[in-house]
Amino acid sequence: MSYKVLGQRIVILGGGDEALNKVRLVTKTTASVVIISRHIQADFSAFAVEVIERAFVPGDLENAALLFVAEEGPDAELAKAEARARGIPLNVVDVPAECDFYTPSIVDRAPLTVAISTEGDAPVLARLVRARIEAMLSPRIGKIARLAGGLRHAAEKLIHDGPARRRFYEALVTSPEVEAADIRGQGLEAAETLLAAHARAEGQGVVWLIGAGPGSEDLLTLRAQRLLQEADVIVHDQLVPSVVIDMGRRDAERIDVGKAKGHHSFSQAQINTLIVRLARQGKRVARLKSGDPMIFGRAGEEIAALRKAGIAWQIVPGISAALAAAADTATPVTLRKVSSGFIMATAHGADDGELSHWAALAQSGLTLALYMGKSIASDVAARLVAHGAAPSLPVGIVVNAGRADKSTYAGTLGALSAGQVAFSDGPAIIFVGEAVAAGDWADAARLAGQSFRVA
Repeated sequence: MSYKVLGQRIVILGGGDEALNKVRLVTKTTASVVIISRHIQADFSAFAVEVIERAFVPGDLENAALLFVAEEGPDAELAKAEARARGIPLNVVDVPAECDFYTPSIVDRAPLTVAISTEGDAPVLARLVRARIEAMLSPRIGKIARLAGGLRHAAEKLIHDGPARRRFYEALVTSPEVEAADIRGQGLEAAETLLAAHARAEGQGVVWLIGAGPGSEDLLTLRAQRLLQEADVIVHDQLVPSVVIDMGRRDAERIDVGKAKGHHSFSQAQINTLIVRLARQGKRVARLKSGDPMIFGRAGEEIAALRKAGIAWQIVPGISAALAAAADTATPVTLRKVSSGFIMATAHGADDGELSHWAALAQSGLTLALYMGKSIASDVAARLVAHGAAPSLPVGIVVNAGRADKSTYAGTLGALSAGQVAFSDGPAIIFVGEAVAAGDWADAARLAGQSFRVA
């Protein structure tokens, strides 16, 4: 709800910090602001307001557009009754049941203003949301918004397609290059260059290879979230949860090209053909992959297909499962005087040569992070031991890393090799190496009843 207050008065009853908070908000309007209280305690000198230190009288509400009551007592009760009698909208601070309207939390990036409001008695939630939005919006977003306004006629002239024009504005207000240029006083030049590039690309598609992270939506990068909002089509893997996919535009087409163990709904060649075809139709394609697209995501094959077809593409990194697993368990995969390196490898298809190499690396102190090896974990562990890895090497396993339903297992390489472990459902990361013992595995299930000795 909005009120016109031009040329009218906003009356605030109260002289303390709550009244000061309201002054900070309402002095951004065109109204004249009056503070009335028997006891003026806060410092209002930084604001263009009238301060009256006395008791409230009914005549104080003449020509008042709004009344804020920010104190208690007989003056407050008189003011509330008078406002209701005169039909003046009333806001009683922190008493939602007595309010005719609520004041939103404001994120000010002039000329851009974001107002956050909640229903009922949830002002704390509004403040928390405001803090999140403050963190997301650059302090210079207001200046970039002015650039966007100044280029509106040029954008309409150069870019005729409405969705393409929207994509230019989205790119403009989120471009780190334009923001950096604006700091140097070259913002307009950078914005015009971006406009020209979008005008040339009108009608052309693009594919974004986006890392969805391990599955928790709050581990998605801001860049990934922005591009999901711009995408016309979201082509996603089976391991990407719906909560992450739903961060895309509501009207975006969603195509599941999921690959689960033993079941491939799309072959890699079919996926390559699909994203090329969609981009040739002029669509913005978000190719959403679990973890990071460049780590066991077969992004190389898709990039090769896009290059061959002459399609524009961009890589957006994500948090790989091994990094999420290390964070979940506070495991320092590199540790001074213990582990000088970190190896990511896939256990599936590993031959004896690779296993012999891994065993030597693990023995030398490096930490192994094995992907896609849950079903063959015991066999791989036994083969590593056979190739010279010590049975006493610490092992830590995280299933569903980075998610609320994660589960952990800990023990030694010898214990893991002793038999098949009944893991919970979900993708797993298997850590092997001395540095694993420095992690927090106190709540982990024990492999074959054994555990490693914590250093």
